[in-house]
Amino acid sequence: MAITINEIEGGMGLLVDGQLYFVTEYHHVKPGKGSAFVRVRLKNIKTDAVLERTFRSAEVLEDAALERRRMQFTYAAGDEYHFMDQNTFEDIVIPKELLGDGVKYLQDNMEVETILFKGQVFKAQVPTFIIAIITEADPGLKGDSSKAGYKPAKIDTGASIQVPLFINPGETIKVDTRTGIYVERVKK
Repeated sequence: MAITINEIEGGMGLLVDGQLYFVTEYHHVKPGKGSAFVRVRLKNIKTDAVLERTFRSAEVLEDAALERRRMQFTYAAGDEYHFMDQNTFEDIVIPKELLGDGVKYLQDNMEVETILFKGQVFKAQVPTFIIAIITEADPGLKGDSSKAGYKPAKIDTGASIQVPLFINPGETIKVDTRTGIYVERVKK
């Protein structure tokens, strides 16, 4: 569907040069001389590459109706991950590539945010923070309660992360899935 520059909004999808983008920022500019234009910052849905473009008022853009849906992780089979659509309860298969590094943090029944275009999943994103249990780590040393250093540990999803020296196996922690960094200890 064709739209004008006046209809651009944050979060909307656009097809630019055959690629699917969503608008992260936009600024309508009306200079003293000349016609108005819009400066837009776009993010590629597949590659996360950022593109900055300027569109003149006479240009017509192609709108891409993006749909956001929450889906629940059910199980994995090889490089395919099965999710249940929370609205229709149908089984959706999402390949490993669309999940990216987030695949290391998938937990049973975890809800992920997906972006669909024409019924096809283009992006799946795990929550920013997860609560996980330490399954493997060297025992914590008494007195190492400061942030003196880190040690490797494994969490219940199978991912390896760095945790402070005072963390013991069996403890529950909060992990930032964007960076894979320990955030804090969680009390049950």
